[in-house]
Amino acid sequence: MAALFNPPAADLPGKPFVEQWIPPSTTKLDIDWAQLRTIELSLLDSPDPKVVQNLVDTCRAAIRDDGFIFLTDYGVSYDQLHRQFSIAQYLHRNMSEEDKERLHWNPDESGTFAGWKPRFGWRRDKGAPDGIEHYNYYQPQFESMDQVPTCMHPFWDEIVAFCNYLTYSVNRRLLKLLSKVLELPDDWLWDRVQSKNGPVGQGYFRQAIYYPADADVTARGKGTRMNGHCDYGTTTMLFSVPISSLQIWGRDEKWRYVKYNPGALVINIGETLELVSGGHFRATRHRVVDPPEDQLKEERLSIVLFQASEGDLRMEPAYESPLLKREGCIDSQGAYREFKKLREKGMAIPTNRQWREVQIADSHHPTDAAPNDTIVYINGAKHLKREYLGVNILLPA
Repeated sequence: MAALFNPPAADLPGKPFVEQWIPPSTTKLDIDWAQLRTIELSLLDSPDPKVVQNLVDTCRAAIRDDGFIFLTDYGVSYDQLHRQFSIAQYLHRNMSEEDKERLHWNPDESGTFAGWKPRFGWRRDKGAPDGIEHYNYYQPQFESMDQVPTCMHPFWDEIVAFCNYLTYSVNRRLLKLLSKVLELPDDWLWDRVQSKNGPVGQGYFRQAIYYPADADVTARGKGTRMNGHCDYGTTTMLFSVPISSLQIWGRDEKWRYVKYNPGALVINIGETLELVSGGHFRATRHRVVDPPEDQLKEERLSIVLFQASEGDLRMEPAYESPLLKREGCIDSQGAYREFKKLREKGMAIPTNRQWREVQIADSHHPTDAAPNDTIVYINGAKHLKREYLGVNILLPA
């Protein structure tokens, strides 16, 4: 049985008062929600093999069909989670202008999102307003307090403990479940793929806020706050929030909102796992849009841990998987199919680090100029075509 999260005390001497985050109201509108399956992670510890196998079967169907799941009963209580949201809210209300300048990010050159993103585009230089701010903590931030916003110093013990639990308990158990889906040894993905240095490995922890879009931002972005994309790591651990802005692209080629599930993690599969699974795991396209009309004036606070693989790996399908041996690979998946084309040409596929850094360096908001994007329409739906390191990517906008 996995240990429950046991964070440091919130009332230790020297910690300032933190106003409690109050979840905003959910939408009352009739929404066409994505029908995501729920995985109760604690069932993985069941002594009944039938319970565990049922969990594996549910997970297999979810990641094949959707690439997204709700993860519940994973060890963090509702109150503990809300404490992290309160800390994130404190950051956005108290980070000094000096720290914002000192810790300003530089994704153009670094190939990472490390540091402070202001609400003016996705480049180092100031761009068009987009109403999105966040702070991103990579391993260097966990190694030096000089790279952590001063207002977060009193809560650093809580942030580190939270990230450690998500990585070394929740994500490890999740990868165990996914290894079982591939019919591999329980720790196969953890041992062979997942990065494990420090609280976030080679991934990163994000405290983000989406401010209500004004008419100009909405018009320039056509209601989109973040273009359709796939995450490039192993798993993305996004905590469900009441403001309905996350949408996923279904197999019927329609965008659907993800409904609020209090306390749940919204897990999506990254391209690394799509590649290692030979296309059996689906890295699902998703985007962030303006929320429904009755939530347009609300702030959307968000905390996410983006899990990553070892950067020097060049991901190949896990051919030793009995599932792959029995059913073969699935060619319909985007990243897997395109990487396969490179292999068939005798070309080296990108390392995991190359693949993620080239995409980060090209990241942009829908309001930004996008010289590397080619717009194409498929069955009447707008898609963005891009090429990175010889790999063609086609994403619904």
